[in-house]
Amino acid sequence: MTRLAIFDLDGTLINTIADLATSCNHALSTLGYPTHPLDAYPRMVGNGINKLLERALPPEAQTPAMVARMRQAFVPYYDAHLHHLSRPYPNIPALIAALRQRDITLAVASNKYHSATTQIIAHFFAPDTFAVVLGQRDGVAIKPDPTIVHHILQATNIPASQTLYIGDSGVDMQTACAAGVRACGVTWGFRPRAELEAFSPAFIADEALEVLNAV
Repeated sequence: MTRLAIFDLDGTLINTIADLATSCNHALSTLGYPTHPLDAYPRMVGNGINKLLERALPPEAQTPAMVARMRQAFVPYYDAHLHHLSRPYPNIPALIAALRQRDITLAVASNKYHSATTQIIAHFFAPDTFAVVLGQRDGVAIKPDPTIVHHILQATNIPASQTLYIGDSGVDMQTACAAGVRACGVTWGFRPRAELEAFSPAFIADEALEVLNAV
């Protein structure tokens, strides 16, 4: 029985890749580096903003100092363009409504920095949709470390055995495994189906409403 469904954000609930790419290209241009086409970005995301910025830089510039400079250029621009091009994936609103009708508690666990995570969720969903929304926070290891899931389990007082984690990447599948919760991989996001299959999740959904088969 599933009492808690934890969603990844980018590539799972919301297609954010265009706003991420535009903002990263803005930061690259600001620092005088070449930009990347949109279709290059799905391979760069999934491990937090700093790792995205590092991957976007030329190899010789991938230093902590340059990533910090990139972040200074990226964050203000991204904060101003969080949802200009981003949209929920097809049938995500219907999935959320169906889960709530079943009295399943909903939460979000993202590697996106926390303030951006909460702003995006607040823009696209009603205030009471998710019981807990957590992004990357200072001093807390990012996924696939399971700490973020543990924090959600503690906040909701729901055990891992009654929890389903839904995400689009291998990082998400590893997170679920490390946290001891069931995993549902989704194929409409940023990573190929083969990446999900490599981690043998309990379920793989090709369309949002198929997630209901996993609960």
